[in-house]
Amino acid sequence: MVLLSGVVVAGIPQLDTGSQAGADADAFDDVERVQKAQYAQSQFGGSDDGPDRSFEAVYVRDDDGNVLSKSSLLAGLRYQRTIRENETIDAALHDDGVTGLSNLVAKRAAGSPNASLDEQIRALEGATPAEVERLVGRTLSNDPRALRYLPADHGRNETTATDRRLLVAFDADAGNGTVDNATAALYHSASERSAAGFFVVNSAAMRDARSHFFGEMVELVVPAALAFILVVLGFAYRDLVDVVVGMVGVALSVVWMFGLLGWLGVAAGMTSIIPVVLVAGLSIDYGFHVFNRYREQRGEAEAIREPMRRGVSLVATALVLVTVTAAIGFLANLSNPLPLIRDLGVSITLGVVSALLIFLTVVPALKIEVDGLLERAGIDRHKRALGHGRYLRPALTKAVTVARRAAPAVLVLTLVVGSAGGVAWADLDEESYQQNDGVVAEWKQELPDPIGWDPHPVPERSQHVDEVYQPASAEAATQEPILIEGEVTSDDTLEDLRRGVDYIDEQGLVVDRADTPGVRSPVTAMQSVAARNDSFAAVLDDADTDGDGVPDRNLEGVYDAFYAADSEVASSVIERDDGEYESLLVTLSLDADYADASDVVPELAEGADRMADGDDRTATVVGNLAVNDAVLGEVVGGILTTMVLALAAITLTLAAVFEYMHGSATLGLVVSVPIALVLGLVIGGMAVLSIPLTLLTALLMSLVIGLGVDYNIHVGDRFADERRAGAGTFEALEAAVTGTGGALLGSTLTSAGAFATIALVPHPQLQSFGAIVVVAMTTAFAMSVLVLPSLLTLWDRYVPASVATAATPAEIPQD
Repeated sequence: MVLLSGVVVAGIPQLDTGSQAGADADAFDDVERVQKAQYAQSQFGGSDDGPDRSFEAVYVRDDDGNVLSKSSLLAGLRYQRTIRENETIDAALHDDGVTGLSNLVAKRAAGSPNASLDEQIRALEGATPAEVERLVGRTLSNDPRALRYLPADHGRNETTATDRRLLVAFDADAGNGTVDNATAALYHSASERSAAGFFVVNSAAMRDARSHFFGEMVELVVPAALAFILVVLGFAYRDLVDVVVGMVGVALSVVWMFGLLGWLGVAAGMTSIIPVVLVAGLSIDYGFHVFNRYREQRGEAEAIREPMRRGVSLVATALVLVTVTAAIGFLANLSNPLPLIRDLGVSITLGVVSALLIFLTVVPALKIEVDGLLERAGIDRHKRALGHGRYLRPALTKAVTVARRAAPAVLVLTLVVGSAGGVAWADLDEESYQQNDGVVAEWKQELPDPIGWDPHPVPERSQHVDEVYQPASAEAATQEPILIEGEVTSDDTLEDLRRGVDYIDEQGLVVDRADTPGVRSPVTAMQSVAARNDSFAAVLDDADTDGDGVPDRNLEGVYDAFYAADSEVASSVIERDDGEYESLLVTLSLDADYADASDVVPELAEGADRMADGDDRTATVVGNLAVNDAVLGEVVGGILTTMVLALAAITLTLAAVFEYMHGSATLGLVVSVPIALVLGLVIGGMAVLSIPLTLLTALLMSLVIGLGVDYNIHVGDRFADERRAGAGTFEALEAAVTGTGGALLGSTLTSAGAFATIALVPHPQLQSFGAIVVVAMTTAFAMSVLVLPSLLTLWDRYVPASVATAATPAEIPQD
């Protein structure tokens, strides 16, 4: 196994750590919004060459001061001079360069709209603070460009502000590497002036924040998780040697997983932390069962090797069955259209298989060698199994007492609670992802270094920018098209289109600045062409019977004239095929992002409904927000299907295996029941804890099956073994609950406790992940030691088939 481990580990350098984002190109072709989006792209996507520039914003913020003061505006101009002198930034600059409110004010002070940057600085330096304030007032009142650089709610008569921004225009024709380098240089230049309130939230800033976040997470969570694991392992094993041997097995299992991923070419990107923690938890569980059964098997006068052989033989069957059924639950995700989810399913399966191999071979062999060496040195290695102690054994046997006295009541109560949890599925919120707001509790920051959390400013700044500013340009805004199909030449078409746009605008979603048009539609495109084409303007006026600027008659003739006046502009908003008009496109520039999708998409859909006209004309939102919302619904629905199929597959597998091993397929069915109950309770826990369905949490719901199946198989298999050995019903239950249940308790405390430390991470997505796994593990343990004994009691009482093959002692009397 050491040699084989060397071969497996050699696959780690080949590991693919690239991005796992995206989905199969044809994975969602049957989703209506996806089909409409593809159609809109094919008809209208090639009509625009795109902007020749992109904007990066540099923000200036002073919560207790005035960023429109002379000193602040001068600082902005001097900063512009600094970045223009930066060769990396200058190589990517567009001819528009750097602009801001400070430039508009300074040019007024210089008395020339063409004043150079040095002339602007000298003019502003020569003005008094009062003169600068008057210049700011005149600029805001008379220059429509001014508000572009200020918060969305800033009024034209306000000459003070706590926020403003500069816009840096990068050339779209510059190479990606050139722009990326310039973006990084811009971030560093702003960071050097952070004391003056300058900052950016561009891609370079986000990369730095992610790197910082990962480092802080490692420093805070890993020590806490390891400390908790070691404390629980110390309690469970009460032996330092077994703790070390067990952790060697855990480490080898994780290393094997990454080695196999490398050899098989399976991606292990940014989500690789998920299989690591899950495989580590399951490996610890395997170790508990191996060590616990060995301790139970070893007699006072016995040597080491023979009881280890018996213990491994007895527990191997259950571990193999756990691995197979867990793999079914995890590999069910291969049907998911998202590569990330498929790769996670494969990764965890490989890790679980690795743990099985390691804990049935390397760990027992290592323990035999270590214990033998210590006993030859005169150190006694006889240890009592967890679950047989003075306090724990009586507590665990109470579950057997409950099963003896009230098994039917336990079953009814559990079914009611589990069903209530399952019903909560329909009430869970759906979100694309849970956004990090950057807030870190003070007590986490006050922990002693190095574990104290040092918050990074970018998340809070990013949220502040989203709340305060509108997008810098239409191109920078979220573009959300609406495709109108069907009878698009009827007289009311463009009137209905305007009503839909007005509704969306009334919800405050559309960018509304004079310098940045928030709507591009057939109407706005016609108006722009009419402004420079008198003959088309006459056609447009003649078709407008009510004088509201929107044609409401003879639309086919209007479209013909539009194409004749400027076919390129017309084809970007109106589809014509063989002289027939098939569809229209409205594109909205939204003051929203992906975090707002769950709130924004319904409002867009409502606006689209007002553009439609029953069966004659349809309107569909086909932008990225709407498509992602539809895809999330498909993924959630797909995972629900995956869970049902996985449950069915695991149930049939358990029935077949228990029939083969113990002569009773119905026993396998009984053991599988608590898995569905665990699933229902986890869903109920999500509802109680207000955890939404995101791509990550929906994935974890399918993984819950793989986690929930483990504990029940161990108890059910141990019960069957004891019955076959001749034990009575409750004697077998007591052996299963105190022996196997003790190992399960240790595993639950270790794994759930380790996952609970993820709550220390100030990110709602990771906190939701940790909470779901903790709920899954604790409920799985509760089902295995509190509910499954009652189910096994009812099975043994009412099902004629029995696994007992030896003479059965007198049953323990039922109360």
